[in-house]
Amino acid sequence: MRDEKIPFTKINYIIIAASVIITILGFILMHGSSTDIDFNPDVFSFKRITLAPIVCMIGFVGMIFGIMWKSKEK
Repeated sequence: MRDEKIPFTKINYIIIAASVIITILGFILMHGSSTDIDFNPDVFSFKRITLAPIVCMIGFVGMIFGIMWKSKEK
């Protein structure tokens, strides 16, 4: 049997899972209600065009960090 190591540790999976949740939260913040009128000024709200993309980017950076994290071994 070959001595193969698992590439990710428990902390990697925790960081990645938290990042996925943060990214989903960002997409939920971006989501808006459907409108029956032609123009809805809520499309340009702070939550949709500023906060939600920032939250998504934090989630994506967290995923990269979770993948690249290398635990210290003896």
